Amino acid sequence: MTTVAVVGLGKIGLPLAAQYAGKGMRVIGCDVDQAVVDAVNQGQAHIREEPGLEEAVASAVRAGRLSASADTRSAVGEADVVVVIVPLIVAAADAIDYSNVDAATRAVGRSLRRGALVVYETTLPVGTTRHRLAPMLEEESGLAAGTGFHLAFSPERVYAGRIFEDLRRYPKIVGGVDEASTAAAVDFYRSALDAEVWAVANTETAEFAKLAETTYRDVNIALANQLALYAASRDVDVAEAFKAANSQPFSHLHRPSLGVGGHCIPVYPRFLLGDATNGELSLVREGRQTNDRMAEVGIGRLERLLGGLEGKHVLVLGASYREDVKELAFSTVFPIVELLHRGGAQVTVVDPLFEPVELRGLKAEVARDAGAVAGKHVDAVVVQAWHSEFRDLDWSRFEGLKVVLDGRGSLDADTVRRAGATYVAIGTPEG
Repeated sequence: MTTVAVVGLGKIGLPLAAQYAGKGMRVIGCDVDQAVVDAVNQGQAHIREEPGLEEAVASAVRAGRLSASADTRSAVGEADVVVVIVPLIVAAADAIDYSNVDAATRAVGRSLRRGALVVYETTLPVGTTRHRLAPMLEEESGLAAGTGFHLAFSPERVYAGRIFEDLRRYPKIVGGVDEASTAAAVDFYRSALDAEVWAVANTETAEFAKLAETTYRDVNIALANQLALYAASRDVDVAEAFKAANSQPFSHLHRPSLGVGGHCIPVYPRFLLGDATNGELSLVREGRQTNDRMAEVGIGRLERLLGGLEGKHVLVLGASYREDVKELAFSTVFPIVELLHRGGAQVTVVDPLFEPVELRGLKAEVARDAGAVAGKHVDAVVVQAWHSEFRDLDWSRFEGLKVVLDGRGSLDADTVRRAGATYVAIGTPEG
């Protein structure tokens, strides 16, 4: 039986561990958080929002195929395969903090077995696996990458809320530091997943593939935002125009919005820009700048429609970076709330996925239920993440509602207008 050590039991690492155990492998999940380790060993998933995860963890633990440990070195010492999926932190100033990945790498290297396979799934800048992580593994283990142990990169390509589905759906991209490493990683994933496994030339190609696919989405959203702003002054119905354009199979315009959040889309283009030189990737840079300023564009529009923000009560629906996912990473809610405060508005944030204490960093009034605000005076509503719980919202219950800013293009404009409010979104005419 293949023994796999999964280093990092977060939102992706724990589903991966459960997936491998479900394929009959013996899996040891490693995490520095003892509470996470204890929960897994009791057959419990500390992540509650992922469909099928709680059942998969409980089943794997009962069968004796999944356990957890805070001792990475000990777990790696038993493993034929080590999958590293720990977070790479990016600060607001775009500085990359490798400390988690470096610490995990050194722990892996100290007890790495000869002939073992190490695969990184954490998204990394191009060249990181070969030029940063391989030397650490070699230094700690005394083994050479490619001969003493196999080393590969295989990007995670899953979406929170449907991870098991995506593991079946999308081809698994694999690139090693040499041909033998690529082959070893391909063999592992073919036994661990139901999806196709695609071998690419090397680790750099696999690293770049992930950055390219996420950067495509960022630039696409920036294009949608720029087109929407252009169309707003030219009597164009942007939603209808995009739908019409996308009826042609080579057009894939995304929705315009107040910005881009999450661990991936607003972050990974910066990995490319970090070592771009001599004007390289100017389109990527401009796309990032466009998306970063959309919150300011939207709140500026709201301010004009209200005749100023000073003293106005503004309700923000959704703190998450996207609908139906409990995650704040790079969420547009932060610049939105800051801009509203700067204008003098009184701000209330509603998100049913979070306890109010979890949103205290917003420095705004927080509620879990929009019903708690209905019946009170609200001058404007900003839709930041259109959770399922909001979809039956009765706009007429908000006393004094003047404007609804649809930051995600999720609403039926006529429903808002029937409640007596002005509907506005990125791309609706100023007049």
